[in-house]
Amino acid sequence: MRIVSYNVNGLRSAMTKGFTEWLQSDPADIICLQEIKAHQENIDFQQFEKLGYEHYWYPAQKKGYSGVAVITRIKPDFVQYGNGHLQSDSEGRFIRLDFGDITLINTYFPSGTSGEERQTYKYQWLEEFLQYLHELKKTRPNLVVCGDYNICHKPIDIHDPVSNKNSTGFLPEERAWMDRFFDSGFVDTFRQFNPDPHQYSWWSFRANSRNNNKGWRIDYINVTSPLQAKLKHAAIYQQVKHSDHCPVFLELAL
Repeated sequence: MRIVSYNVNGLRSAMTKGFTEWLQSDPADIICLQEIKAHQENIDFQQFEKLGYEHYWYPAQKKGYSGVAVITRIKPDFVQYGNGHLQSDSEGRFIRLDFGDITLINTYFPSGTSGEERQTYKYQWLEEFLQYLHELKKTRPNLVVCGDYNICHKPIDIHDPVSNKNSTGFLPEERAWMDRFFDSGFVDTFRQFNPDPHQYSWWSFRANSRNNNKGWRIDYINVTSPLQAKLKHAAIYQQVKHSDHCPVFLELAL
């Protein structure tokens, strides 16, 4: 099972920059998208169907904002849209698909960049999400949780940890949540294969950041510990450029 997670920062925009042509290269069996900023009826989804993909959408109620989708060549047994928390669901931040005994969660964590109110909501969302995962693991222990987490976990995951120590996305409280998340039985799949620094998944549009590789690793595909033995390969595709993010990849040997 090959999985990609990709914040496309507007799917319609990404499709004008070669996203569909990239799909033709067969990058994965399941492609999880965040920040689609569109509803299904606004997208020429027949392009995906011609390539053999089914598609599942959970857009935000607000037009041009947030939203997640999954494009898959493997038919799911079950799909859950949203996780039952009203604000999160109105913002289109969660979709779950079950494939046999594997449960895949595609999610778009809130950002706190717009101010204190959103940062406060981000902390609320993190607690609600972790509680949801703890409950789900009781009946579905084989979880794959992917998406834009909007958090760098360690100093190795950000180009300048010193000057960003007070920046949302690298705050001590956010990083402590990541500690709790991994300590609760999740595995950072990328770091299982890639211990080296300077590997990022998002770059600011400012100051030529991408060309200078001054980035942040905020996009993840993580699994619960029962799946750790099935990890085959993980990567970040920095050369793929349809967005200010790039795709992250995981292969499971099932």
